Amino acid sequence: MTAFHPLNHYNSELPIVSSQDLGWETLLIEEYRQPPGGTEMEAEADPVIVLCLAAQPHRIHQVIGDRQYTGLYRQGDIAITPAGVPSSYQAEGNDHYLYIQIPSVFLQQVAEEAMEINSDRVELLPEFRVRNPQLEQILLLLQSELHRGGYMGRLYVESLANALVVNLLRDHAITRSRIVQFEGGLSDRKLLQVIDYINDALDQDIKLADLAQLLGMSQSHFSRQFKRSMGLSPHQYLLQQRVERAKQLLKHTNQSLVEIALACGFDSHSHLSRQFRQLTGMTPTAYRAN
Repeated sequence: MTAFHPLNHYNSELPIVSSQDLGWETLLIEEYRQPPGGTEMEAEADPVIVLCLAAQPHRIHQVIGDRQYTGLYRQGDIAITPAGVPSSYQAEGNDHYLYIQIPSVFLQQVAEEAMEINSDRVELLPEFRVRNPQLEQILLLLQSELHRGGYMGRLYVESLANALVVNLLRDHAITRSRIVQFEGGLSDRKLLQVIDYINDALDQDIKLADLAQLLGMSQSHFSRQFKRSMGLSPHQYLLQQRVERAKQLLKHTNQSLVEIALACGFDSHSHLSRQFRQLTGMTPTAYRAN
């Protein structure tokens, strides 16, 4: 995946927070606040999504290619600018938004594996203020993870990135080809291969791309197949196994919570405690004492 570069988009203000330094390869996400105003943007090589976060509705004038929109813009409205299309934006009120750039190569990769599209390029529809609750929820989860500095790990972010692209291709692509349905899940051999890999690397930052590459699959194909086989997403399974490893260490060693957290791939003992309680209904300390 090619590296992202600083962008010339809605304003020259520095972002509140950016994924630029987090090593996220599948998305660039930045959050901005800006006073009334706007700018013209040159065509980007990659598609761009903007989610309005502004608490108060305000009027905007927006142009994407040869289309334009003037009217109210409110929290939850989503704008989509396809790759290679110039655009401009003028806000009459204080704006607050999430800016997401998706590498075209990643979008094409998901399209080729998850959709029946023979083209080597997928065209998204330009959108001004579309409402898409599922897409909005994915974007808000990414915003939350951005503010936490990638706390949940790359596998979580990559899973959300894949879900984001599949949603875009399904609901906002010019060619609305159906999603390919893969039957049967993973074979026993492949499933055990992935499970062994995860168990051997619980203390590491496991990436969805690593698991998919292990079986020679795309990330989106692997995620669906794994969930069909296990009833859990790869990220959910990873958390479950980390908590199970923590249980063993709590019962059979005298290691501290900090040591156990790091040995199980959690960032801190508080991260371990939160996930442990969600899955078991008790804290690690209470489990050890029980």
